[in-house]
Amino acid sequence: LRDQDGLSLEDALRAHGVDLARVKDAGRERENAAAYLELHIEQGPVLLDKDLPLGVVLGTFGVERHEMTFRGQAAHSGSTPMNRRRDAFLAAARMSPEIYAITDRHGGVCTIGSCKTKPGIVTSVVEECVITLDQRHLDAEALARMLAEAKAASERFAEEGNVSVSWRRLWNIAPIPFDEGLIALADEAVTEICGVSHKLPSGPLHDAAEVARAGIPTVMLFVQSLHGISHNKIEDTREEHLELSVRALDRLTGKAMRRVAEG
Repeated sequence: LRDQDGLSLEDALRAHGVDLARVKDAGRERENAAAYLELHIEQGPVLLDKDLPLGVVLGTFGVERHEMTFRGQAAHSGSTPMNRRRDAFLAAARMSPEIYAITDRHGGVCTIGSCKTKPGIVTSVVEECVITLDQRHLDAEALARMLAEAKAASERFAEEGNVSVSWRRLWNIAPIPFDEGLIALADEAVTEICGVSHKLPSGPLHDAAEVARAGIPTVMLFVQSLHGISHNKIEDTREEHLELSVRALDRLTGKAMRRVAEG
């Protein structure tokens, strides 16, 4: 990999003191890591809706991300009767309410985030429709059931619409629970600072998830996000909540250090 000036990634990193060939040596730092504590904005509306400044994170959702391709038959949009169409978009569109029904049954979240059609013109019935599905849950078995039900629904809609459907996995990761002992200490810290605490999972992934997956005891604190929105120009958090979050993190850090000292 080289940039527009021909500089290689390896040389760019070396200029900043990183030897790419030895990057995995950094894993030795885990030997002295007793705990990992992370404070982050929630990026969602749960704490906002509950009117709570802080929450304790149970872990990060597992993710199943797939691409579905529905294939039908292109046909003139003016001359093809509705009952004779093999409309790939119609079958794909039926997945939208279905994924909400799946989360009603199992919890978690499901999102269809993109949709592409071919030939993509108003004068043709859609021959091919490609949609992407993102499914997340803190429980691995529930996530597996969500995926299985989505696949079954897509096959049913395809058959009913006289089209075909195929799936391609884009990415997946297992749920990553955080350390139960640290969760308890975090719950104590937030309660002591705010008077009340709330435990919730994290839908987005975080650095903490990778640290936990590496075997280091991990926990996160969430601070309320105004509007429940992140990665957006309206992302914001109240100043008083930021102050509470830093105090709670300090309290949690003290508790974690005492736990380590006590063995």
